[in-house]
Amino acid sequence: MRIFLAGASGVIGIRLLPLLVEQGHAVAAMTRTAGKAERLRALGGEPVVCDVFDADRLTEAVNLFGSDAVIHQLTDLPAQADELAAYADRNDRIRSEGTRNLIAAARAASAESFVAQSIAWRPEGARGAVIEEHERLVLEAGGVVARYGRLYGPETYYEDELPPPPRIHVDDAALWTVPLLAHKPGIVTIAESEAAAGEGEQRGSERRDGPR
Repeated sequence: MRIFLAGASGVIGIRLLPLLVEQGHAVAAMTRTAGKAERLRALGGEPVVCDVFDADRLTEAVNLFGSDAVIHQLTDLPAQADELAAYADRNDRIRSEGTRNLIAAARAASAESFVAQSIAWRPEGARGAVIEEHERLVLEAGGVVARYGRLYGPETYYEDELPPPPRIHVDDAALWTVPLLAHKPGIVTIAESEAAAGEGEQRGSERRDGPR
């Protein structure tokens, strides 16, 4: 399969890329930062430097790769958790305008599969509404919404402690994303089992919600 991975240099994308390559897929690894291209190439991807808000360039890139599937792992988040509030509008734009642009590009390329990351909890107010709209767009496009628990592990905000549930180790989040390429349209929750979340001692098993 030829897979266009948007957000390939992100905390999940950088782990997902080699997993897809190991399974024999050809992967276009999209990043907006040219300096990250060589790392993506070293992991087996074909680097694509593109901004999701450049709709024409994005559509061209997805089409030129002959994409069978598009995976949306784009976020715009700060390195430090205490800066999250300052980045809220930027991340919301990724989930609104960015999602619409990716869906339009996938349709133009006649991609058969579309998978987009979301979160398994809901912030209050306007940010929650943006997430609901993001998921609606994906579902209306016949895609799969991957609702991840709070990520912990290397390169996350929780490297040395466990976040409150729902949560998932970042390596498991990437691993359990791969089968979603063949999943029927709907919502899938990727989080530790409630037992594991309560004990905080193991990386638990996948929990899935059916299509909605």
